[in-house]
Amino acid sequence: MKSSRPARRQHLPTSPFKAPAPAPPVREFELDDQVTHDTYGLGRVVEIEPGTAVLVDFGTQKIRIRTPYPKLFKL
Repeated sequence: MKSSRPARRQHLPTSPFKAPAPAPPVREFELDDQVTHDTYGLGRVVEIEPGTAVLVDFGTQKIRIRTPYPKLFKL
């Protein structure tokens, strides 16, 4: 089965184009870290799935947020 994503092309040193920017490092969270989310507001990390996702308790609901944790910031 083929992946739906295109393969990354190798950047040649003789290329006249700039090399693609490296991927930003994945943010790491710990249990009980206080976080804020642009949509859900303030919350606290209650469960961690290393390299995959975090479960955040926002008071009214618990939301599982997958990597690269869009809109989630550590306070």
